Amino acid sequence: MRDVHRTNHRLLQSFIILFIIAIGGCCFSCANIGRPGGGPKDEIPPVLKKSNPEIGSLNYEKNKITLEFDEIIQVESSNDKIIISPPQTNMPRISALGHTVTITLNDTLKPNTTYTIDFGDAISDNNENNKMENFSFYFSTGDHIDTLELSGILLNASDLEPVSSTLVGIYADLHDTAFTTQPFLRMGRTDESGHFIIHNIAEGTYRIFALKDGNRNYFFDNATEDIAYLDSIFTPSVTMEWHRDTTWLDSITVDTIIATLQPHYMPDDIILRLFNENYTASYFEKYDRSDRYKITLYFSTAQDTLPLITPLNFSGNDWAIIEKSPTNDTITYWLRDSLIYNMDSLSVALRYLHTDTAQQLSPYNDTMLWVFREKKTRTRANRKEEKNDTLPQIDFMGIDKRGGASVDYYSFPSYTFAYPVKSIDPKAMHLEYKVDTLWTPVDDYTFTPPEKDKPRSYRLTSKWVSGGEYRFTLDSLAAESIYGNPTNTMVHTFKVKAIEEYANLLVRTAGVTDHAFIELLNESDQPLYKTPVKNGIALFRYVDPGTYYMRLCIDSNENGVWDTGNYGEKRSPEEVYYYPGNISLRANWDVDQAWDVFAVPLAEQKPYEIIKNKPKIKEEDMPEEDERPMYSNQPTIIR
Repeated sequence: MRDVHRTNHRLLQSFIILFIIAIGGCCFSCANIGRPGGGPKDEIPPVLKKSNPEIGSLNYEKNKITLEFDEIIQVESSNDKIIISPPQTNMPRISALGHTVTITLNDTLKPNTTYTIDFGDAISDNNENNKMENFSFYFSTGDHIDTLELSGILLNASDLEPVSSTLVGIYADLHDTAFTTQPFLRMGRTDESGHFIIHNIAEGTYRIFALKDGNRNYFFDNATEDIAYLDSIFTPSVTMEWHRDTTWLDSITVDTIIATLQPHYMPDDIILRLFNENYTASYFEKYDRSDRYKITLYFSTAQDTLPLITPLNFSGNDWAIIEKSPTNDTITYWLRDSLIYNMDSLSVALRYLHTDTAQQLSPYNDTMLWVFREKKTRTRANRKEEKNDTLPQIDFMGIDKRGGASVDYYSFPSYTFAYPVKSIDPKAMHLEYKVDTLWTPVDDYTFTPPEKDKPRSYRLTSKWVSGGEYRFTLDSLAAESIYGNPTNTMVHTFKVKAIEEYANLLVRTAGVTDHAFIELLNESDQPLYKTPVKNGIALFRYVDPGTYYMRLCIDSNENGVWDTGNYGEKRSPEEVYYYPGNISLRANWDVDQAWDVFAVPLAEQKPYEIIKNKPKIKEEDMPEEDERPMYSNQPTIIR
């Protein structure tokens, strides 16, 4: 009987195991029915199946639009990527659920107006994130659709970088105040390459602007926003042109050439240059008196003049030596009189320019207390060591050597003292030149402050021997600060680079003769050398060997720097151009390079290698090499 039960139990176990195997096999089989071997990857973006209203509908007056696609979709960064024209005062509500996108406009629709919803690449499928590129939906509240377009590219004014994700809009109101008082009439947004298209424009004449809209009101009312504008006006138009499409049987055999009439919208080559007015409210930030001998004042932005300081609890007209930055935003006052710098609290009245509530500069009076707090750094061990010392410690004035073991042939070593210098003994200074193994005195040199506003900085100048080795010595007690601190012995040995280690570059600029300068740039687009253009020639002497890029700035005010624009003053940013290639310089070479500044369109000038905002390219679309035509003017190597 027990054997029968045991046999039945084994039969039941076998039956359960077979049942599980059968179910598992069925599940495995079912799992492979839908996509045997994984199936091909979906690379097709969503397709619009239907919409309410239909695209291009007339006399539609409802605030709700629904779009249905052929697969489950998602909407990415709708507030940043989706542009609605005319602009909406109240933020629209955009949602995605399954196959459907719903847009609810919260503004009252304007009569007889074409509405455009530019999605850019915001819509993609849910599985593989295949994006719909440049998808646009439009309808009209009237009896016709406005169909004109204009397009172009937005570049950063200072370096011609393509600018992405920036609004570009138009006004039919041609007055200058339109940009600062009312929203765009119609607008688009730049893509990652800086390109923009404004769709569904009515016939008429327009002005165009670009705006980094920080407060989302679609006009320029904040001086900190980036902008671009053109004084030119545009009249959009369209022509029908024949386009030929070729189909191929294989890689070398043409199947069919189909010619079709397609619209060509103009203008399609607008170039806008984005800039920031560099507006910063002017105000006093702080003071620093971490050192008893000096007070440093910090302002938020450049100051046209120095502040007026009136002492309140001390006296003296010449109570400080002033050291300042070139723009007067950082000013240090070195206190001269021991009766003053030994005071822990200095009370002063300060008068300076301050930005008022109307955003205008106006005089501002302030009363300050400059307080010095002694830092307790002495320890018990320090005090014991000082007690045991029989000789007084000399507080030497430090010297910072701004020059290493190698000095460029065209430059001069500089030295910064810790305090303003009261006196220097010329007899305690020595410059020597090494001849064979012997140091020979050099008498023809100077050691003086190069700038009036840098009382602690000194520069050593002489007529260097190419490749020569020098030694500059300051003997002990050679210099003394205004506080009585002497210098210790300082020795600086350096070698001047040989002329043969450099290259020289002469650039002949066709189209630009004067009022400009050229910069040599590294691969990071950073300037390393700069020289003015005179009579169509820019000469760079003593350039380190290497590969360089070139940027030219039309220096209208000849101040040697690039200047931004100002919309209120109707002042555009200074124009910038790039040499559309690179220049290779080798040691002991003289290179003569021609550059026709306007030969290449502005949007194509900047070499691809140094563009920072490079558009993302799919791997399968990546060209084997740069297909852009190379600049034909080749340099002449003199030596």
